[in-house]
Amino acid sequence: MTTIEHVHAREVFDSRGNPTVEVQVRCRNARVGRAIVPSGASTGKFEAVELRDRDTNRFGGKGVTKAVNHVRTEIAQAMIGQDASDQQGIDEILCTLDGTPNKSRLGANAILGTSLAVAYAAAEAYQQSPVDRFAAIWEEHRRDLQPGSERPRTSLLGTGMSLPLPMVNMISGGLHAGRNLDIQDFLILPIGATSYRQALEWIITCYQRLGQLLNRDGYEGTLTGDEGGYGPRLKKNEDTLNYIVAAIESIGRTPGADIAIGLDVASTHFYDADAHTYRLNATGDAALSSTDVIDMLEGWVSRYPIISIEDGLAEEDWDGWRQLTTRLGNRVQLIGDDLFVTNRERLRQGREKQVANSVLIKLNQIGTLTETLQTMKLALDCDYWPVISARSGETEDTTIADLVVATGAGQLKVGSVSQGERLAKYNQVLRLEETLGDKAVYLGGGIFGEINGMSSP
Repeated sequence: MTTIEHVHAREVFDSRGNPTVEVQVRCRNARVGRAIVPSGASTGKFEAVELRDRDTNRFGGKGVTKAVNHVRTEIAQAMIGQDASDQQGIDEILCTLDGTPNKSRLGANAILGTSLAVAYAAAEAYQQSPVDRFAAIWEEHRRDLQPGSERPRTSLLGTGMSLPLPMVNMISGGLHAGRNLDIQDFLILPIGATSYRQALEWIITCYQRLGQLLNRDGYEGTLTGDEGGYGPRLKKNEDTLNYIVAAIESIGRTPGADIAIGLDVASTHFYDADAHTYRLNATGDAALSSTDVIDMLEGWVSRYPIISIEDGLAEEDWDGWRQLTTRLGNRVQLIGDDLFVTNRERLRQGREKQVANSVLIKLNQIGTLTETLQTMKLALDCDYWPVISARSGETEDTTIADLVVATGAGQLKVGSVSQGERLAKYNQVLRLEETLGDKAVYLGGGIFGEINGMSSP
């Protein structure tokens, strides 16, 4: 029933109008399963490699016909006749077929598209919903998950379906908005909401009010970055925090109690690895040490209701990360994105060095569904919060919405609430909230029970 009999791929387009890979797989006597692969702008050097054509006469070299052809030929030949229900076996075949440590031969985009399409094809063959299929696959990984008593931060996570706390982009800078601000994303987390629907309502109301406040003061409250966050040309990074706090208060919510703030610093992009210094536009020509950046972040945490900081330091600044974790690890969620790139070996290294307390989970950073879930399981065993995330170059594919609910990961980071490829995910979680009912609880801000020290301005 779950024997694969057809594999196909095509070149489609993501939210930036760049080519990407779509793969479809069909099992015998079943409908097609289909998946589309996203792409990032702010990418870590240790990520799995997406294969691009590099033909400058076509899409500036960003075409993916080589990756598509790999799916249609080598990958299809290896997949046909395999059992789609054996997700781990399928993904092992894909990794072995590629034969490189970073999936650079066939392309992580070709491999991930196939891995996910196989999962969808198995769901079709079993007449399962995607969320039920992903839950069944996750069950195989979580069987020996550390008990909650061994992981006090994450004891509520990973043991059953749950609806995620949304982490949503309000204002963009860095590579997501033409470097108008040093910090890549300023986000909000509705930690006081009691349901996913209420959380989303608060977010949308706050986002719309923020645009009104920016327009009132002559800034760009209409123009948006890659992920839908506003892209105002504010004078300094801290102005953004003040505007977000004002927006929260103006909709009748309490900063820190109802809605908290998150930062995606993406600091690798202003780090000089040779000099081991950071250079921010906000500080002119001054070369900042890791300690200087930590001082800045700690000052913001003391003055604003910040609960989450992603990539506060660069991907190879391990000593700085250790200091950051020592100073802020009990006060905020410290997410490693470029630092860990959804890679188990990088995460193990981080755990050994006692850096960060959270890991961003991005499917295309590692390249298969199995490896993604293995990293998430390791994160939970290490008592690190997992945050399932989209990419800046997104599509209408809703895999991560089903995946975050199926695994009970607890948090979903998609972007903002103004673009269709983002809303596709948020709306899918709304559907799951309705259809799953009591089968999927909403944990909300309760997942941060171990965090303390937040303060309102």
